[in-house]
Amino acid sequence: MDMQMNFIRKLPTPKELKERFPLSEEVIRIKEERDEIIKNIFEGKDEHFMLIIGPCSADNETAVLDYMNRLAKVQEQVKDKIFIVPRVYTNKPRTKGVGYKGMLHQPNPEGEEDMLAGIIAIREMHTRVVRETGFTCAEEMLYPENHRYLSDILSYVALGARSVEDQQHRIVASGVGIPVGMKNPTGGDISVMMNSIAAAQSAQKFLYRGWEVTTNGNPLAHAILRGYVDAYGRSHSNYHYEDLMGLIENYEKYKLANPAVIVDCNHANSGKKYLEQIRIAKDVIHSTHVSGDIKNIVKGLMIESYIEDGCQNIGDGVYGKSITDPCLGWEKSEKLILELADIL
Repeated sequence: MDMQMNFIRKLPTPKELKERFPLSEEVIRIKEERDEIIKNIFEGKDEHFMLIIGPCSADNETAVLDYMNRLAKVQEQVKDKIFIVPRVYTNKPRTKGVGYKGMLHQPNPEGEEDMLAGIIAIREMHTRVVRETGFTCAEEMLYPENHRYLSDILSYVALGARSVEDQQHRIVASGVGIPVGMKNPTGGDISVMMNSIAAAQSAQKFLYRGWEVTTNGNPLAHAILRGYVDAYGRSHSNYHYEDLMGLIENYEKYKLANPAVIVDCNHANSGKKYLEQIRIAKDVIHSTHVSGDIKNIVKGLMIESYIEDGCQNIGDGVYGKSITDPCLGWEKSEKLILELADIL
């Protein structure tokens, strides 16, 4: 019996989509400049503190661009100390595999799934962000084969807690040419994350989009600590001083290039209590003041932030309010960024 899949239509290849929606010389230049700065941050040659901040899911182009334009004004105020890489996450993992899976699947959250409209919508939105704000963005690599639709425009990629154990994600991360953050798995086993970083930093040969490909390895693959959930469903944090010191020991044991960590202030670190992100962000920076080793390894923070506090159900219609995880609203986000710049 053949596979029980209905093949709807053949989608354009990434090459075809890029030719149809090309980047301007200006956008290409912005990406090159920003990629160099980010590379230097991870290699310890640039003292800027990275802030990967933005909506849990980029669900609405108008609201996302509004948020990004506000963020660009704050970036200007803190540019001496903080380098902002906005989150523009257009594909969302679902624990049960159902529900809103991001703009890639549903350009309109209240409409039908449409993957062709989705790949066009996400490319257009990412391009608009660069064009209008000068930001190049961070995205989650949920589907490794889809990464190439945006590979010429992204500056940072994260592997989620569920993807980090997957062989394909790890080896594709070895060839993306930009920093890849590997989250610790939902169960919290740090060795799984370290093995994932090791795999991504290694040269690989594999099958990708119908091609046999090789990579040289990605020396900018690194850790993201996001907290974890125990066997009883309780959230536990892993951003504290002791956790960061433990991660340094792991890096020494694994002998990996460019030891680095981004601390995710939401998810299990906050127990999804989005207001806790403010306290957690400051706590991590305090740890960097206490220990030079921690200061060297902590390259930045990840914060979920949007225009309105909290979250809503799809169809509630509140402008700029998350339809996935609860986010820090704009006023609190702006205040936090300015406070972080003061205490760095």
